[in-house]
Amino acid sequence: MSTAKPKHIGRNISRIRELRDMKQEALAIAIGTNQQSISIIEGSESVDEEKLKTIAKALGVTPEIIKNFSEEAVFNMIGNIYNDNSSSAINLGCTFNPFDKLLEAFDKNEKLYERLVEAEKEKVALLEKLLSGK
Repeated sequence: MSTAKPKHIGRNISRIRELRDMKQEALAIAIGTNQQSISIIEGSESVDEEKLKTIAKALGVTPEIIKNFSEEAVFNMIGNIYNDNSSSAINLGCTFNPFDKLLEAFDKNEKLYERLVEAEKEKVALLEKLLSGK
């Protein structure tokens, strides 16, 4: 008789999502459902294979990682990487928020557009002044 506790797939999905700094709403949008469905999935001990594949893809992991997820392994890996006395550090993830970068680019383009419009207004004013002088 085995005393091993079965894996709780929903809890694993929840933890991986949280480690990815992703909200339930974001995961729901990524897989084409709603936040309530994600909440139900994360409360379930098991998830059907097709849905698991879709969720895994949205989280950027494989279904096997979700099935075999272990917080102890994550903490051991982090401890081994960051407690190592070597001078090299390993970057395990994105160091910036891609959405923030998108907003920065939008702001730059908006400012560029405003400058172009202002330059065109100056050209029109100059041309009107030249034409009125004739």
